Amino acid sequence: MAVTTLAPMFGETSGAVTKIHKKDQHAADEKMVLLTHRKAATSSKKGCQRVYLRTLKNVTRTTPLKPKEVSIRQRFQAVRAMVAARKEDLTKVTQDQIDFLAQKDLANGKKTMNAYLWLVCGREYDESQD
Repeated sequence: MAVTTLAPMFGETSGAVTKIHKKDQHAADEKMVLLTHRKAATSSKKGCQRVYLRTLKNVTRTTPLKPKEVSIRQRFQAVRAMVAARKEDLTKVTQDQIDFLAQKDLANGKKTMNAYLWLVCGREYDESQD
């Protein structure tokens, strides 16, 4: 771990600066650079920016997927396909827009159409699996 100071034009940066391409023949030699910025309140005026270096060994999974992880991935894949199909289905677009606008301003309402469709399709998927 290292404390970093970035050029003022970058301000606060968080995320991967470089990534490892696992299928590249030189992947074992590559490094991934991650920058994080602590958002929590602190008494320290400096030292909130951190840099982490990761190697291929650090970012490669060593254990097999658990059954729950497999089911979560299957659900995500299925719901993603349902959302894409629903966006293209002209028979449902108008009613979806009406329903979305009706719930948008509620306390727990979804603020984007995409988030609303994920909610609706996720519920449909869950009901079909029960």
